[in-house]
Amino acid sequence: MTNLNKYRVDDKKFSLKEFKSNDKSERTDSKEQDSIELTKLAAEINTLQDILHAEGKRKLLLVLQGMDASGKDGTVRHVFSECDPLGIRLASFKAPTSEELAHDYLWRVHQQVPKAGELVIFNRSHYEDVLIVKVHDWIDDAECQRRYAQINDFERLLTETGTTIIKCFLHISKEEQKVRMQERLDDPTKSWKFNSNDLKERALWPQYIQAYEQAIQATSTEHAPWYVVPADSKTNRNLLISRLLLDTLKSLKLKYPPVPTDYKSIIIAD
Repeated sequence: MTNLNKYRVDDKKFSLKEFKSNDKSERTDSKEQDSIELTKLAAEINTLQDILHAEGKRKLLLVLQGMDASGKDGTVRHVFSECDPLGIRLASFKAPTSEELAHDYLWRVHQQVPKAGELVIFNRSHYEDVLIVKVHDWIDDAECQRRYAQINDFERLLTETGTTIIKCFLHISKEEQKVRMQERLDDPTKSWKFNSNDLKERALWPQYIQAYEQAIQATSTEHAPWYVVPADSKTNRNLLISRLLLDTLKSLKLKYPPVPTDYKSIIIAD
Protein backbone atom coordinates (compact mmCIF):
# COMPACT_ATOMS: atom_id res chain seq x y z
CA MET A 1 0.00 0.00 0.00
CA THR A 2 1.23 3.49 -0.84
CA ASN A 3 2.68 5.44 2.08
CA LEU A 4 0.83 8.69 1.52
CA ASN A 5 2.54 10.36 4.47
CA LYS A 6 5.79 10.59 2.53
CA TYR A 7 4.18 13.34 0.46
CA ARG A 8 2.89 15.21 3.50
CA VAL A 9 4.73 18.34 4.67
CA ASP A 10 5.48 18.10 8.38
CA ASP A 11 9.06 19.32 8.56
CA LYS A 12 9.36 23.01 9.36
CA LYS A 13 12.64 23.04 7.38
CA PHE A 14 10.72 22.01 4.29
CA SER A 15 12.22 22.51 0.83
CA LEU A 16 10.75 21.54 -2.53
CA LYS A 17 14.16 20.15 -3.45
CA GLU A 18 13.33 17.22 -1.15
CA PHE A 19 10.57 16.17 -3.58
CA LYS A 20 11.29 15.03 -7.13
CA SER A 21 8.76 16.38 -9.61
CA ASN A 22 9.50 13.45 -11.95
CA ASP A 23 8.80 10.79 -9.31
CA LYS A 24 6.59 8.07 -10.82
CA SER A 25 6.38 5.75 -7.84
CA GLU A 26 2.56 5.72 -7.87
CA ARG A 27 2.57 4.13 -11.32
CA THR A 28 3.17 0.58 -12.50
CA ASP A 29 5.08 -0.47 -15.60
CA SER A 30 1.82 -0.87 -17.48
CA LYS A 31 -0.19 2.05 -18.88
CA GLU A 32 -3.17 -0.27 -19.21
CA GLN A 33 -2.96 -1.31 -15.58
CA ASP A 34 -2.63 2.31 -14.47
CA SER A 35 -5.74 3.20 -16.46
CA ILE A 36 -7.68 0.35 -14.86
CA GLU A 37 -6.51 1.45 -11.41
CA LEU A 38 -7.56 5.06 -12.03
CA THR A 39 -11.03 3.93 -13.09
CA LYS A 40 -11.30 1.71 -10.01
CA LEU A 41 -10.24 4.53 -7.68
CA ALA A 42 -12.66 6.96 -9.35
CA ALA A 43 -15.52 4.49 -8.86
CA GLU A 44 -14.67 4.06 -5.17
CA ILE A 45 -14.49 7.84 -4.74
CA ASN A 46 -17.92 8.13 -6.34
CA THR A 47 -19.40 5.56 -3.95
CA LEU A 48 -18.08 7.31 -0.85
CA GLN A 49 -18.92 10.77 -2.14
CA ASP A 50 -22.51 9.59 -2.62
CA ILE A 51 -22.63 8.55 1.05
CA LEU A 52 -21.07 11.89 2.08
CA HIS A 53 -23.84 13.71 0.21
CA ALA A 54 -26.61 11.47 1.57
CA GLU A 55 -25.34 11.70 5.14
CA GLY A 56 -25.42 15.51 4.89
CA LYS A 57 -23.16 16.19 7.88
CA ARG A 58 -19.50 16.32 6.93
CA LYS A 59 -17.79 18.54 4.35
CA LEU A 60 -14.67 17.97 2.26
CA LEU A 61 -12.44 20.57 0.61
CA LEU A 62 -9.74 19.65 -1.91
CA VAL A 63 -7.34 22.53 -2.66
CA LEU A 64 -5.30 22.33 -5.88
CA GLN A 65 -2.41 24.76 -6.27
CA GLY A 66 0.50 24.75 -8.67
CA MET A 67 2.37 26.65 -11.34
CA ASP A 68 0.70 27.30 -14.70
CA ALA A 69 0.20 24.04 -16.65
CA SER A 70 0.76 21.88 -13.55
CA GLY A 71 -2.48 20.04 -14.28
CA LYS A 72 -5.21 21.39 -12.02
CA ASP A 73 -7.91 21.03 -14.69
CA GLY A 74 -6.64 17.60 -15.74
CA THR A 75 -6.69 16.41 -12.15
CA VAL A 76 -10.35 17.31 -11.82
CA ARG A 77 -11.27 15.55 -15.08
CA HIS A 78 -9.55 12.28 -14.20
CA VAL A 79 -9.96 11.97 -10.43
CA PHE A 80 -13.70 12.65 -10.64
CA SER A 81 -14.32 10.92 -13.98
CA GLU A 82 -16.76 8.41 -12.48
CA CYS A 83 -18.51 10.79 -10.11
CA ASP A 84 -22.11 11.90 -10.18
CA PRO A 85 -21.95 15.73 -10.11
CA LEU A 86 -24.58 15.76 -7.37
CA GLY A 87 -22.81 16.85 -4.21
CA ILE A 88 -19.59 17.93 -5.98
CA ARG A 89 -18.73 21.51 -6.89
CA LEU A 90 -15.73 23.18 -8.52
CA ALA A 91 -14.69 26.70 -7.54
CA SER A 92 -12.04 28.47 -9.63
CA PHE A 93 -10.33 31.62 -8.42
CA LYS A 94 -9.06 34.10 -10.99
CA ALA A 95 -8.08 37.76 -10.64
CA PRO A 96 -10.43 39.35 -8.09
CA THR A 97 -13.25 41.60 -9.29
CA SER A 98 -13.71 45.17 -8.06
CA GLU A 99 -16.44 43.90 -5.73
CA GLU A 100 -14.13 41.27 -4.28
CA LEU A 101 -11.30 43.78 -3.87
CA ALA A 102 -13.63 45.98 -1.83
CA HIS A 103 -13.73 43.23 0.83
CA ASP A 104 -11.03 41.37 2.73
CA TYR A 105 -9.18 38.80 0.62
CA LEU A 106 -10.89 35.82 2.29
CA TRP A 107 -14.40 37.11 1.63
CA ARG A 108 -14.77 35.56 -1.81
CA VAL A 109 -13.21 32.31 -0.64
CA HIS A 110 -15.47 31.85 2.38
CA GLN A 111 -18.50 32.02 0.09
CA GLN A 112 -17.25 28.97 -1.83
CA VAL A 113 -16.39 26.57 1.00
CA PRO A 114 -18.40 23.32 1.10
CA LYS A 115 -21.75 23.07 2.82
CA ALA A 116 -22.83 19.98 4.74
CA GLY A 117 -22.68 16.88 2.53
CA GLU A 118 -20.67 18.60 -0.18
CA LEU A 119 -17.25 17.97 -1.73
CA VAL A 120 -15.72 21.14 -3.16
CA ILE A 121 -12.60 21.42 -5.30
CA PHE A 122 -10.68 24.70 -5.29
CA ASN A 123 -8.84 25.29 -8.58
CA ARG A 124 -6.42 27.83 -7.15
CA SER A 125 -7.52 29.27 -3.83
CA HIS A 126 -6.94 31.76 -1.03
CA TYR A 127 -3.24 30.93 -1.41
CA GLU A 128 -3.08 33.21 -4.44
CA ASP A 129 -3.15 36.01 -1.86
CA VAL A 130 0.24 34.96 -0.46
CA LEU A 131 1.76 33.91 -3.80
CA ILE A 132 1.31 36.19 -6.80
CA VAL A 133 0.88 39.23 -4.57
CA LYS A 134 4.11 38.40 -2.76
CA VAL A 135 6.09 37.65 -5.93
CA HIS A 136 5.06 41.01 -7.40
CA ASP A 137 5.66 42.88 -4.12
CA TRP A 138 2.04 43.99 -3.86
CA ILE A 139 2.27 43.11 -0.17
CA ASP A 140 5.32 43.34 2.09
CA ASP A 141 6.81 40.62 4.30
CA ALA A 142 4.92 41.76 7.39
CA GLU A 143 1.56 41.60 5.61
CA CYS A 144 2.44 38.21 4.17
CA GLN A 145 3.18 36.85 7.64
CA ARG A 146 -0.14 38.23 8.90
CA ARG A 147 -1.92 36.47 6.06
CA TYR A 148 -0.26 33.14 6.85
CA ALA A 149 -1.64 33.42 10.39
CA GLN A 150 -5.07 34.46 9.11
CA ILE A 151 -5.19 31.55 6.67
CA ASN A 152 -4.29 29.11 9.44
CA ASP A 153 -7.07 30.56 11.58
CA PHE A 154 -9.52 30.43 8.66
CA GLU A 155 -8.73 26.80 7.95
CA ARG A 156 -8.99 25.97 11.66
CA LEU A 157 -12.46 27.53 11.67
CA LEU A 158 -13.45 25.32 8.74
CA THR A 159 -12.12 22.12 10.30
CA GLU A 160 -13.69 22.87 13.68
CA THR A 161 -17.06 23.25 11.97
CA GLY A 162 -16.93 19.92 10.14
CA THR A 163 -14.75 20.44 7.05
CA THR A 164 -11.88 18.10 6.21
CA ILE A 165 -9.21 19.86 4.13
CA ILE A 166 -6.72 18.28 1.70
CA LYS A 167 -4.21 20.70 0.15
CA CYS A 168 -2.17 19.55 -2.85
CA PHE A 169 0.73 21.36 -4.46
CA LEU A 170 1.13 20.01 -8.00
CA HIS A 171 4.90 19.93 -8.30
CA ILE A 172 6.18 20.16 -11.89
CA SER A 173 9.57 21.12 -13.23
CA LYS A 174 10.21 24.21 -15.32
CA GLU A 175 11.18 21.89 -18.21
CA GLU A 176 7.84 20.07 -18.06
CA GLN A 177 5.97 23.37 -17.92
CA LYS A 178 7.75 24.41 -21.12
CA VAL A 179 6.63 21.22 -22.87
CA ARG A 180 3.02 21.66 -21.80
CA MET A 181 2.88 25.32 -22.73
CA GLN A 182 4.24 24.54 -26.18
CA GLU A 183 1.65 21.79 -26.58
CA ARG A 184 -1.06 24.32 -25.80
CA LEU A 185 0.23 26.68 -28.46
CA ASP A 186 0.51 23.92 -31.05
CA ASP A 187 -2.92 22.40 -30.43
CA PRO A 188 -5.89 24.44 -31.76
CA THR A 189 -8.15 22.76 -29.21
CA LYS A 190 -5.95 23.92 -26.33
CA SER A 191 -4.49 27.22 -27.51
CA TRP A 192 -7.39 29.10 -25.91
CA LYS A 193 -5.84 28.21 -22.55
CA PHE A 194 -2.65 30.10 -23.37
CA ASN A 195 -2.19 33.63 -22.09
CA SER A 196 0.83 35.75 -22.94
CA ASN A 197 1.00 36.76 -19.28
CA ASP A 198 1.88 33.14 -18.52
CA LEU A 199 5.31 33.76 -20.01
CA LYS A 200 5.84 36.80 -17.79
CA GLU A 201 5.00 34.70 -14.73
CA ARG A 202 7.24 31.87 -16.00
CA ALA A 203 10.17 34.30 -16.02
CA LEU A 204 9.63 34.64 -12.25
CA TRP A 205 9.96 30.89 -11.62
CA PRO A 206 12.57 31.15 -8.79
CA GLN A 207 10.47 33.76 -6.99
CA TYR A 208 7.36 31.58 -7.24
CA ILE A 209 9.19 28.51 -5.95
CA GLN A 210 10.41 30.52 -2.97
CA ALA A 211 6.91 31.91 -2.34
CA TYR A 212 5.40 28.42 -2.49
CA GLU A 213 8.02 27.02 -0.12
CA GLN A 214 7.39 29.77 2.41
CA ALA A 215 3.61 29.51 2.16
CA ILE A 216 3.54 25.71 2.41
CA GLN A 217 5.94 25.70 5.35
CA ALA A 218 3.91 28.35 7.19
CA THR A 219 0.49 26.77 6.58
CA SER A 220 0.96 23.00 6.62
CA THR A 221 -0.78 22.26 9.90
CA GLU A 222 -2.18 19.23 11.67
CA HIS A 223 -5.71 20.33 10.82
CA ALA A 224 -4.96 21.28 7.19
CA PRO A 225 -1.77 19.61 5.91
CA TRP A 226 -0.10 20.17 2.57
CA TYR A 227 0.87 17.32 0.25
CA VAL A 228 3.52 17.78 -2.45
CA VAL A 229 2.33 15.84 -5.51
CA PRO A 230 5.00 14.92 -8.10
CA ALA A 231 3.25 16.02 -11.29
CA ASP A 232 5.63 15.77 -14.24
CA SER A 233 3.77 12.52 -14.93
CA LYS A 234 0.06 13.20 -15.33
CA THR A 235 -0.80 9.60 -14.51
CA ASN A 236 1.33 9.65 -11.36
CA ARG A 237 -0.36 12.89 -10.30
CA ASN A 238 -3.86 11.52 -10.85
CA LEU A 239 -3.17 8.25 -9.06
CA LEU A 240 -1.67 9.96 -6.03
CA ILE A 241 -4.45 12.51 -5.60
CA SER A 242 -7.07 9.79 -6.12
CA ARG A 243 -5.47 7.73 -3.36
CA LEU A 244 -5.21 10.72 -1.04
CA LEU A 245 -8.86 11.57 -1.58
CA LEU A 246 -10.06 7.99 -1.21
CA ASP A 247 -7.99 7.47 1.94
CA THR A 248 -9.50 10.63 3.43
CA LEU A 249 -13.05 9.64 2.55
CA LYS A 250 -12.53 6.21 4.13
CA SER A 251 -11.18 7.82 7.31
CA LEU A 252 -14.47 9.69 7.76
CA LYS A 253 -16.30 6.35 8.26
CA LEU A 254 -19.29 7.63 6.33
CA LYS A 255 -22.71 6.00 6.66
CA TYR A 256 -25.98 6.39 4.84
CA PRO A 257 -28.64 7.90 7.11
CA PRO A 258 -30.83 5.29 8.85
CA VAL A 259 -34.09 4.38 7.16
CA PRO A 260 -37.03 5.90 9.09
CA THR A 261 -39.03 3.12 10.74
CA ASP A 262 -42.32 4.28 9.22
CA TYR A 263 -40.89 3.74 5.72
CA LYS A 264 -41.15 -0.02 6.22
CA SER A 265 -44.93 0.14 6.33
CA ILE A 266 -45.28 2.29 3.21
CA ILE A 267 -46.52 0.57 0.07
CA ILE A 268 -46.59 2.60 -3.13
CA ALA A 269 -50.06 2.47 -4.65
CA ASP A 270 -50.61 1.57 -8.32
